[in-house]
Amino acid sequence: MFFAILPAIFFGWALGANDAANVYGTAVTSGLVKFKVAVVSSAIFILIGALLEGSRGLATISSVSTQTVFTAVVSTIAAALSMTLMTFLGIPASSSQAMMGAILGIGILRGTVDWSVLIKVVICWIATPIGAAFGGFALYRIGAFFFRRINTIQAQDITLKVGALFIGAYGSYALGANNVANVTGPFAGIIPLEMAALVGGLSIGLGVMTFSKRVMYTVGKQIVPLEPFSAVIAVLAQAITVWIFALIGVPVSTSQAIVGAVIGAGIARGSRNINYKVVRNIAVGWVQTPIIAGLVSLGLYLLIDSLARII
Repeated sequence: MFFAILPAIFFGWALGANDAANVYGTAVTSGLVKFKVAVVSSAIFILIGALLEGSRGLATISSVSTQTVFTAVVSTIAAALSMTLMTFLGIPASSSQAMMGAILGIGILRGTVDWSVLIKVVICWIATPIGAAFGGFALYRIGAFFFRRINTIQAQDITLKVGALFIGAYGSYALGANNVANVTGPFAGIIPLEMAALVGGLSIGLGVMTFSKRVMYTVGKQIVPLEPFSAVIAVLAQAITVWIFALIGVPVSTSQAIVGAVIGAGIARGSRNINYKVVRNIAVGWVQTPIIAGLVSLGLYLLIDSLARII
């Protein structure tokens, strides 16, 4: 079974290496939190979130379609390959949508898809950036009211640094609780939920610890063109949004949540320069990611199945 879940461990490593930037990227690049502190904090709280609250998302992913060890392995490999392909092509992609598409590719062929669960998931996908945008707007207005009443610049700086550290820890917790299902969800009906949460949380944390630096600095500079206070507020809005969907039991995209939160915080501070290209890319990602992952999953399943019959 260990060798069967190796693709899931790799997928979790890649997810951690990329998605930690959505939590701590802005804090690190702005100098509010040191990189080493961010990495250690993120890895620890991702694991805690996965263990304490990852079971709902794991149960949802495992209930979308009946899985065998073979289909779980193929779905996970297909999701990882799809993410790699879309990254290479420059197509915006979500690990949540890639895994769901990979599961559906095989599930539709085998006639094992629970469409009621799928509808619930799609509704949550659409609500993610929208909810984060409203959260970013509201939290900015509330937070700014109190932040502006801090008398000295030094006190404001300390407040931002402490806030960035704790909000990053909370965001990491939400990331682990929500996105662990993307890593070991297909195996959740095959191995115990606790084991699936542990393996998923550890693999995501490993990705953060070993390979997140480049992505964290890149995303931190490009995705949030806001001053430190607005950036911290945006991360808080993203974390709350992702955590709420963890409670609902639906894995969602942290990338889409942070973009929505940034737009909301930007509007709240008076900016009207919304990057509609980013908004368009989110919509494109919704459609393209599960379709491409589903086709890759289906093709891989049929290929391996045909080779097995010949042999």
